[in-house]
Amino acid sequence: MTTLFAIHALDHDGALPVRLAHYDAHKAFLADTSAFDVRIVMSGPLMSDDGERMIGSLFLVEAADRASVEAFNRADPFHAAGIWRAVTITRFLRRQG
Repeated sequence: MTTLFAIHALDHDGALPVRLAHYDAHKAFLADTSAFDVRIVMSGPLMSDDGERMIGSLFLVEAADRASVEAFNRADPFHAAGIWRAVTITRFLRRQG
């Protein structure tokens, strides 16, 4: 049985140049998550209120357990590059959609 988890990651102030430098590696990493037994339901950048700049990342993933999600998150090139100042992983119960 799989469970949904939300990963909410906020960037450090001024991290945009580092984010952009690692963007291709991040996208390639997300293309195949099978090594972590994680399936991405949806993902994308969090945006500033004016919609002009990326300020973080949001993932909704399916996984057997939290440990798989944590391993997946730690392996992300954005994590290795130190882009995120705060990451919250929360179990999610889908009600609609």
